[in-house]
Amino acid sequence: MLLIVVLTGHAGPLVLVAQTRAKVALLGLVTGAGMILTWTGVAMLDPSFAGFLWRFAPVLTIALGAIVLREKVMLNELLPVALMVGGGCISVIGRWQIVGLGTILTLLACGAAAVQFLIGKLQADTVPAVVLVFYRAFISAIVVLLWALAGGGLELNVGISHWLAIMVGAFFGPCAGFILMFQSYHYWHLSRSSMVLSSQPLFILPMAYLFLNKVPVGKELAGGFIILIGAFWLGWIQLNRRTK
Repeated sequence: MLLIVVLTGHAGPLVLVAQTRAKVALLGLVTGAGMILTWTGVAMLDPSFAGFLWRFAPVLTIALGAIVLREKVMLNELLPVALMVGGGCISVIGRWQIVGLGTILTLLACGAAAVQFLIGKLQADTVPAVVLVFYRAFISAIVVLLWALAGGGLELNVGISHWLAIMVGAFFGPCAGFILMFQSYHYWHLSRSSMVLSSQPLFILPMAYLFLNKVPVGKELAGGFIILIGAFWLGWIQLNRRTK
């Protein structure tokens, strides 16, 4: 990540001004906590179902935008949110003892992601996106390392496929995604950028089938698609409101 910062000509902004240091440090700490919650939760759930649950991250981001940035929330936006909550209830009803803890951890991870998006928006005009993501990755890596050591140490004796999965899935993918996300804040409101993430399950479903030969079925699939419909409905409302 440091190499990317240097190659893009952002080595100078690595030295943060005093008023941004606390927020960037908070970004890294929240990211570390979110990573732990995310991977613990997804280990308990079907990854596609976890992807559906992640549609609540934009909802929480919109709420934070309304509270902190004074972005307006319309009454008609509560209807798709209620639909999403209903879809979540359908997914877990009668199966709470199986998916309950994983669902809670994933929703907490969504909250951590919403805080990251908010901090990124607040710092978008002060700190380059690639520098924000550098500190996000660096500080969160320390958090995860300390968590692993506290839990009994690191397991490094794994195959090359595991290392490749970690580098692509836990490093390169998130870093690239957050660089693009933070960069989008120069052009869009926080809530509108977040709504684009609603399409994520459309990518997760085929990838889960391709690599894991597994997709959610029954209540998980039905509830997940209801969550997705609510997310797209909310995105449509946001898009129309921004273009008027």
